[in-house]
Amino acid sequence: MQLRLDKTNYTIAKFPPNFPVPIWFQASIATFKSITYTDEECSIIIPTESLETEKSESIESDWFLLKIEGILDFSLTGILHKVATPLAEKEISIFAVSTYNTDYILMKQSNLTEATQALSQAGYQILE
Repeated sequence: MQLRLDKTNYTIAKFPPNFPVPIWFQASIATFKSITYTDEECSIIIPTESLETEKSESIESDWFLLKIEGILDFSLTGILHKVATPLAEKEISIFAVSTYNTDYILMKQSNLTEATQALSQAGYQILE
């Protein structure tokens, strides 16, 4: 399995659940950005340089991104588990996001070298 590495510095931010989709989110031309609403919160993941934090309730910065390459069929099982296991064995925390097509895994920038080494040793090809 191939993983695409994105070393961009991402931030994960929490906003109130009624927070409207901000202009700065819409205007960002990032290759990855995510906004999720629940009845408890609005979570936004976006490159740090694009984020405006004036109404954020909480912010976690300094994340990088790995994308599982290819379109994953809904019948496939255990994909995220297989990628997360070598990271968990190294005690590397992840923040996973799934889309219709594939899965994305965010990890802290401080774990970049150790994470890519662990995944390479587990047989994953990491593309930049």
